[in-house]
Amino acid sequence: MPVPLVRLAPLDLIRGFVAVGRRMSITLAAQDLCLTQSALSRQVRALEDWLGFVLFQRGYRSISFTPEGERLFRTADAAVQQLQEVFEVLGHAQEGLPVTITASIGVTGLWLLPRINGFQRRYPNVDLRMAAIDKNVDLRAEGIDLGIRYCTATNAPPGAVRLFEEAVVPVAHPSLGLVRLDEAAVLGRHALLEFEGPRRPLLRWSDQLAAMGLAHAQPKRMLRFNQYDQVIAAALAGQGIALGRIALIEPLLADKRLVALGEGVAVRTSTYGYWLYQAETQPRRDVLDVVEWIRSEARAVEAMVNGVLAAQAGT
Repeated sequence: MPVPLVRLAPLDLIRGFVAVGRRMSITLAAQDLCLTQSALSRQVRALEDWLGFVLFQRGYRSISFTPEGERLFRTADAAVQQLQEVFEVLGHAQEGLPVTITASIGVTGLWLLPRINGFQRRYPNVDLRMAAIDKNVDLRAEGIDLGIRYCTATNAPPGAVRLFEEAVVPVAHPSLGLVRLDEAAVLGRHALLEFEGPRRPLLRWSDQLAAMGLAHAQPKRMLRFNQYDQVIAAALAGQGIALGRIALIEPLLADKRLVALGEGVAVRTSTYGYWLYQAETQPRRDVLDVVEWIRSEARAVEAMVNGVLAAQAGT
């Protein structure tokens, strides 16, 4: 009948014994295990004390197995070899896993996807997987490595890092011929594109118009969407004026596919922001690479947002 698990010798002692048996040298085995010679000698003697018999015959400058030691080594060496092989396979399996990122549909489509080519040039051996989900998820439970969420600081997941704050400006396609949004007559000739997600600061036209002193102005029509990327798609199609989240649409402003309208209230809030959080406190190397890439992109975006706000303010 096999010995109960509780009576098995500790694995550290078995590993030390196998290392010595493979080398037939305490000194060389200690180097393999990054231990001192005396520490490894103590491990071998502790295993002998545990078993109640001697494993090695010790000479002046040599050691050899006792019959009991040789029998134990044949089995222990095979078992340790199998463990080494399994660890090798599992290690490569982890290296081959894609890094999964979750974010809202808007952030995924407008912020992450346009940057993927740059990431692939920088890290050609790292695969990414996008999980566009408009709700907070338990990363570990869902098997997801990283998440980007829009929320307040108090609602940010533990350990989350703020990427950038929210900043908004009215935008339109150049084909509409708009430069300024400064009077009710302009609104009367154009549709306003409204995001009907959860109410957030800066993202409702009623708040924007009130801040501009145009609370009673009547637009030509209101077009409403339940996804923010749909709002921007409609703006790019020239269907109306949108409230542009600068951090998400800055590339569209930079290449003039959208125009920031003067006299609109370009504002930012420190209450809400975009936060990066991760499933593991000590993730694998490729996840850390993605974290660094996202944070470097966020730093660049923050500078771009400051530039747009400064231009709107005329500074």
